[in-house]
Amino acid sequence: MMTQKILIVEDDPFTQQFYTYLFSKTDYEIIQTEDGDKILQILDEEEITLIIMDINLTNTYWEDEKVDGVFISKFLKNNESYANIPILLVTAYQKKTGTKDIFEESCADEYIVKPITDFNELLGKIKQLINE
Repeated sequence: MMTQKILIVEDDPFTQQFYTYLFSKTDYEIIQTEDGDKILQILDEEEITLIIMDINLTNTYWEDEKVDGVFISKFLKNNESYANIPILLVTAYQKKTGTKDIFEESCADEYIVKPITDFNELLGKIKQLINE
């Protein structure tokens, strides 16, 4: 079976290291970027199985416009070429504090609240989204 590739859109260096460490213990291959313009390039060149996207991206630009994970997620889900790739949003907000609206607006498939303290929960959501 081919290695499942996960695109992680995250701009916090600490969180990037966290993902690198966590996923080094799995069979998933990860590609990380915070560059909005690189996201489409990666999606066009790689066989991405799942996208993990942080909502709060402070250094992410898309065609010179500052964007967040909600914008990118919505864009991808409304684009035929990428709509079938599951998106797991990572948010610092609990759903009851308005995240539901953000989640619905983003068109993402699932979300997880950070800090991610339960790696098994994260892996469970990933497996569920890619139907392993």
